[in-house]
Amino acid sequence: MSPRFFPRRPSVRLRRHPVAWHRQQPTWRDASPALIDAALKRAEARVSGNWYVLGTSTAVGTNTGYGATVEGTEIVAWRGADGALVAGPGACPHLGAALAQAPVRCGALVCPWHGLALSGAPFAGWNPYPAHDDGLLAWVRLDEHGGEEPLKAPPVPSRPAAGTSLTAVYTGTGVCQPEDVVANRLDPWHGAWFHPYSFADLTVLDDGAESDALTVRVSFKVAGRLVVPVTAEFTVPGPRTVVMTITEGEGTGSVVETHATPLGAGRDGRPRTRVIEALIATSERTGFAFARLAAPLLSPLMRRTADRLWQDDLAYAERRWELRSTGRFPG
Repeated sequence: MSPRFFPRRPSVRLRRHPVAWHRQQPTWRDASPALIDAALKRAEARVSGNWYVLGTSTAVGTNTGYGATVEGTEIVAWRGADGALVAGPGACPHLGAALAQAPVRCGALVCPWHGLALSGAPFAGWNPYPAHDDGLLAWVRLDEHGGEEPLKAPPVPSRPAAGTSLTAVYTGTGVCQPEDVVANRLDPWHGAWFHPYSFADLTVLDDGAESDALTVRVSFKVAGRLVVPVTAEFTVPGPRTVVMTITEGEGTGSVVETHATPLGAGRDGRPRTRVIEALIATSERTGFAFARLAAPLLSPLMRRTADRLWQDDLAYAERRWELRSTGRFPG
């Protein structure tokens, strides 16, 4: 009889012999600073084409401007009359008024100070930036900051088809630089130690030194001793992006994209970095179609889970930046 007639192996399993947190196998020897630094250098050598993630596609609407800062540059984004993404300097060319939250009328952004309307075309010294909407995230290209050969479109990672996936996007900000966020994601060895509420039985199968892709076997905790074991691969398509893809187990093909956007220095002179993490879940199980129907309920839960992890991981990245900036970082 064909294997397709047999029920699939359950995705949720019971850990028969759970190991206490303090009795785990230490991972500090494997998490070599030189290994992580080499992976970080390879990431920084990737090409971005000067593209930066602004935020979620849904955050940029048709009624008001969406304000953001990237590399210290004030930016405003909105939707034109045809719904296309428009982005440009966030200050009015007339007297410098902030255009974030400015009303949009018939596709034109209207300055609240004196009514100057910007259609998205160059006007009075105001020039738009190249912008791209990938259906989930909004991007802007800043050639004066990126310093690379411009690309017509950003290097958007491969994702499950929108019609067969469930998505959620987490956004958070930390006192650090993008490299600190990327370094955190390129250190899977901390997973079960630093996030014991979410991960267990983590083993690094390939450290990426030769393959350029970190491969990890790990169990996601559900409740108590119930876990979902998977194999995941970490790749770096750009200098500020790390992608985790589930390659085996429940949710094969699901993707977690982590983007680190430099905001520039805050009023205290310290750098700020925004983390925009897109979670795109998929499954071949028949019941997943019903899960997609429950997206209004499930997406907030996915964001809440990401928020819990990033509370710790941003603290990790901030600590790393503090040590680096004061010359106390090991090595």
